[in-house]
Amino acid sequence: MYTTLKEVTSRAEELNFTVGAFNTHNLEMLPSLIHAAKEQGAPIIIQTSIDTAKYIGHENLVAICKSMATKNMVDVVLHLDHAREFDDIKEAIDKGYTSVMFDGSHLPFKENIMKTRAVVEYAHKHGVSVEGEIGTIGGTEEGIHVDEDNKVYTDPKDAVEFVKATGVDALAIAIGTNHGQYKSKTEVNIPLLKEINALVDVPLVIHGGTGVNEKDIHKLIDNGIRKFNVGTELLVAWTKKAKETFGETKENKSLRHNIIPCNDAVKEIVKHKIGIFMNKEDLINK
Repeated sequence: MYTTLKEVTSRAEELNFTVGAFNTHNLEMLPSLIHAAKEQGAPIIIQTSIDTAKYIGHENLVAICKSMATKNMVDVVLHLDHAREFDDIKEAIDKGYTSVMFDGSHLPFKENIMKTRAVVEYAHKHGVSVEGEIGTIGGTEEGIHVDEDNKVYTDPKDAVEFVKATGVDALAIAIGTNHGQYKSKTEVNIPLLKEINALVDVPLVIHGGTGVNEKDIHKLIDNGIRKFNVGTELLVAWTKKAKETFGETKENKSLRHNIIPCNDAVKEIVKHKIGIFMNKEDLINK
């Protein structure tokens, strides 16, 4: 079913797992992400940046996600990631996205609340879920760089006020992760996550998931993380494989022979991640 962030995270809360949110960086990659979710029997959140949505076409992304969700009997959410302008969010909603993120983390706290609340009011009228963010996550996201020295961890009291004032359906928090990190693993602040989770009553979101050590993922799930973003790992795997296939092929060979191995590499990563995200031992124990 083509569905919303609120729907899939509600089920994740009920069964104690996290929903994988995977960035598609081109149109070719998209079907492999959804097929991976189908094979794992799990919901999936397809994420795009604003630039990717414009490159592929919002309508094209919506059409493929809708048709594949129906054909494959898998729950698919289409989510706009890290949008800072209302016009970009409105365009995604009007063209059929089921979830959006307003990133006001760079704004003064009260301005972040007011602008996020305006997005929530518009989105909810159209049956669309909204993710907000407080605190700042390090690294680089679509050309926006945050230095380690400028990172601001999420204040639990601010999280409570923000959720209450905005009505967001999910909250992205800063507990030590970094966008774009893939050559090393980060130290996540589990005690801070526990404190936030004890105080707020909405699903929590991890950004910069590629840099999270897989041994820490179960701890994050058990403390309220219900959406787990993975983007860089897919991009790196696709590009590495593309360098191999395009470097070895003849110029007149069909492009699909170069691209299918790239998509397969991404699919295996997504299947692996979903297997961890589903917290299957815990589900069995229930």
